[in-house]
Amino acid sequence: MPTSKDIIAALAPLADASRAPAMRAYMRDQFEFLGIGTPDRRAAVRPIARELRAAPAGELIALAGELWELPQREYQYAALDILALNWRTLSAAELPPLMALVRNKSWWDSVDGLAGIIGDILRGDHHGMDEALAHDDFWVRRIALLHQLGWRERTDEERLFRYALAQSHEREFFIQKAIGWALRDYARHAPDAVRGFLAGPGECLAALSRREAAKHL
Repeated sequence: MPTSKDIIAALAPLADASRAPAMRAYMRDQFEFLGIGTPDRRAAVRPIARELRAAPAGELIALAGELWELPQREYQYAALDILALNWRTLSAAELPPLMALVRNKSWWDSVDGLAGIIGDILRGDHHGMDEALAHDDFWVRRIALLHQLGWRERTDEERLFRYALAQSHEREFFIQKAIGWALRDYARHAPDAVRGFLAGPGECLAALSRREAAKHL
């Protein structure tokens, strides 16, 4: 089975030191970068991810954890690529280690990638999301707010609105933005429901959340 060394070897020839400073600056100088663009990284990682289709969930999580500890941000992106391409192997049993990744080297790029993976794993279920919404780490709360993205008719509308109201007091930018994003995504499927929510209980939401939610209404 491929290991983190295979990922390192696949990405090494693509590193471009001239691009790294701009990528680091875009992430507010929080992470080091190899200087590899997303299309090139995904193309390099995809064959390895396909080789991992037969790997058990525990090995996928362990590999992601190893990549998470490497200093350059592209390795965390590679972990997300691998998990996203093999999410059918994962189940709610893997939520604790995935949530541990959420809290490690946290920023919107990794957290939103994990929100999509967790949403795919749950596929209409909401296992652990009530607990996530009550977590003291706002990045974990962001997962709870975003886990239904793209669910369309499978979206639990009552839960979506309840979660938004539960976090309506939050002044954290990334929470206010997540509320608006979640509502905007559902509005593509049920615009009247979101419009009615914003005109009623959702009037208490922060201006940023309301603006994001109503962007396409």
